[in-house]
Amino acid sequence: MPFRSEVRKLSNVVKTIHADIRRLANPEKAKLLQRFFKTSPGQYGEGDVFAGIPVPATRKLARKYRDIPIGCAADLLKSPLHEERLLALLILVEQYRKGDDSARERIYRLYLKNTCYINNWDLVDLSAGHIVGAHLDGTDPVPLYRLARSKSLWKRRIAILATFHDIMRGIPDHTLALADILLADRHDLIHKAVGWMLREVGKRCDADILREFLRTRYRSMPRTMLRYAIERFPTKERKAYLAGTID
Repeated sequence: MPFRSEVRKLSNVVKTIHADIRRLANPEKAKLLQRFFKTSPGQYGEGDVFAGIPVPATRKLARKYRDIPIGCAADLLKSPLHEERLLALLILVEQYRKGDDSARERIYRLYLKNTCYINNWDLVDLSAGHIVGAHLDGTDPVPLYRLARSKSLWKRRIAILATFHDIMRGIPDHTLALADILLADRHDLIHKAVGWMLREVGKRCDADILREFLRTRYRSMPRTMLRYAIERFPTKERKAYLAGTID
């Protein structure tokens, strides 16, 4: 029965990965991470569970298991353990980078189908640009705008972080358009993400484009978003923005 054999193979791979995660787990570190990533009731990471594994160690595991079947990565992405979901995403990013068109399409669709498991800022930040941004590559922005208007905090963050791919290529258009949509967002994690991407527009594309965007918006922008956006400006200019005296 080839199908049963393949299922057994996938199951064994995932079990091996689980064992590696348990071996590396650090309960004391886990407590610190659960506080850092705001996992208490009512916080943005409510209910997330950590094993207490540093990111470099998770990256090392991703290199070890980079060639596992996509189905195994999909199983890991549904894990209650944060580090296993991160591991899955790091593996998918690498497989997307090396994959053919068929593999990339499958990974992209898998990613968007499972955004409910990409549910903390580090998971989004380490994957959205490399998969969603790279797949759309400025050709079909509609999914980004759909994500940006979602009720889900994480989908909105995926939308703006996905544009980092375009920014790295010197294309700020969708970043600026999505920033406009998200200007009135109420969540601090979106304020930080949008401000970060705007700062990168100024750094990697054109500082004057960023200044023109800010000129008619900076007074109404959330303070955190503005602070992030102007972080690389000269001190005197930053103070003028924060004082509201830029014409």
